[in-house]
Amino acid sequence: MRRCLQLARNGNGSTSPNPMVGAVIVCDGRIIGEGYHIRAGEPHAEVNAVRSVPELDRALLVRSTIYVSLEPCSHYGKTPPCCDLIISVGIPRVVIATTDFNSLVNGGGIERMRAAGIDVTVGLFAEEARWLNKKFFTFHKLHRPYIILKWAHTADGFIDARRSGGKALAISTKGSFVAMHKLRSECDAILVGTNTALLDNPSLTICEWCGRQPLRLVVDRESKLSPSLNLFNGTHPTIVYTNNPVPDKFGKNVEQIKVDSAEKILPAILSHLASIKVGSLLVEGGAALLQSFIDANLWDEARVECNPNLTIGDGVPAPQLNGWSHSEESLCFGNKISLFVR
Repeated sequence: MRRCLQLARNGNGSTSPNPMVGAVIVCDGRIIGEGYHIRAGEPHAEVNAVRSVPELDRALLVRSTIYVSLEPCSHYGKTPPCCDLIISVGIPRVVIATTDFNSLVNGGGIERMRAAGIDVTVGLFAEEARWLNKKFFTFHKLHRPYIILKWAHTADGFIDARRSGGKALAISTKGSFVAMHKLRSECDAILVGTNTALLDNPSLTICEWCGRQPLRLVVDRESKLSPSLNLFNGTHPTIVYTNNPVPDKFGKNVEQIKVDSAEKILPAILSHLASIKVGSLLVEGGAALLQSFIDANLWDEARVECNPNLTIGDGVPAPQLNGWSHSEESLCFGNKISLFVR
């Protein structure tokens, strides 16, 4: 099962809205096939594992065990049910790390395989398997994306110097900047606020890592943003959440979504993202937007970077995670990264 989880991680950033899944087929203590879900819309882990079995070993399937990091699906989507494949090739034993909480599955695959006479065991490395697919499980349990907050601050607790008339700060190191782009590649969408879009003019793309470009999101309640900003260059899809949509303001690949009030804007954004199957959201700033997610208890994980060698004395204070202690701390090319998990 550890090998299943290892294989599953290879799909990080490319399987959403599907989960990451790995599968290993074993006969007489020997692995005869293995696979993982590579990309959404393509064959699932179990299919790839069965296909990988050499022709000389195909006869062994009828006395093999297949280990899978998530319950095999039991419904028709873009691919047929994996539990039907397991039944059809005659594998007599299945070991599953955790059930699939998706309402389309949720025990249905296990039930169908048991009804076919297959010996099914569930729960091996369940905690590890659920953590691996925390974004997927959060989406299906809470009907909203898994929310990651991310910011960098100076040693004295500021994320920007421009409130006191200073210039934009380079808080991240080159290495931690690359790590941030890797994180972007693992999320479905990135959100920033109006001030960040105005002051930083970010592109919100991946240029320091390989992977799928995330959906770009910006809050612009009063429709202040100029169509000349990098966010609206048309190279990648962008959504603007605003109280006042302006027809034909932006060019191609930009959609405006109307939201009614500041008090309801976060639930409205999350509801819309759930409706278009965005399973994970990276919130990159600014400070007011990040703090609004914290105050509303709408976050699952926060990744906070501190540059211990940089102090500025005054500026925009970093968001406050009052009452929360980091669960993990590491160094990234000289900067300290603290991970907070709710």
